[in-house]
Amino acid sequence: MLEVRGLSAAYGQSEVLHGIDLAVAPREIVAVVGRNGMGKSTLMKTLMGIMPARSGQVLVGGAQVTALPSHARVAAGLGYVPQGRQIFGTMTVKENIETGLVVTGRSAVAPEIYQLFPILEEFAHRRGGNLSGGQQQQLAIARALASDPRILLLDEPTEGIQPSIIKDIARLLRQIRDLRNLCIVVCEQVLSFVLDVADRILVMENGRIVHATPRNNVNEVEIARFLAV
Repeated sequence: MLEVRGLSAAYGQSEVLHGIDLAVAPREIVAVVGRNGMGKSTLMKTLMGIMPARSGQVLVGGAQVTALPSHARVAAGLGYVPQGRQIFGTMTVKENIETGLVVTGRSAVAPEIYQLFPILEEFAHRRGGNLSGGQQQQLAIARALASDPRILLLDEPTEGIQPSIIKDIARLLRQIRDLRNLCIVVCEQVLSFVLDVADRILVMENGRIVHATPRNNVNEVEIARFLAV
């Protein structure tokens, strides 16, 4: 569903991603883990076209999207939940979700989104900025789902979320995968969350994928070593 070939990106003359190769199958949840500054967020931004690629290719369902602007990538099937959530604080919950409808041509939010996030239906007319961190994360995911993605990208979804809610987010992502038949790529540092949610784990270090393992064969001590400061 998602294929990345030799993807490189740079800030000015400083290359941050060095020839990333990545393939994600339909219905697969892949977690990209690594310490801060290893290139995870840059990978997400480059996949979404927020940051231009220096070289390489990004394909969605076999179709080339590397040269497309961000909104066209959303139309092609990429959904994005950015680090820090970046919801519109002065807009209502309903209005925030409706911004995801733009590429679909629809005007009404699908009922299944509110079924997935009943708290958002309850707070539909509350300002997004008045929600808790966990509720804002749900809102950011709902907004991305409103665009009918085939691939959902999430950057540090547990950041600023209390531990009791983190397991709920993992459960929710698996539920979304099963309901929507999409694939999910999540960049994360919280190992317990990754072990809860992922089918496959990739380790990023200094802008490269340096380790890959299926969840069933994961060596937690080895993965934790890559995450240690």
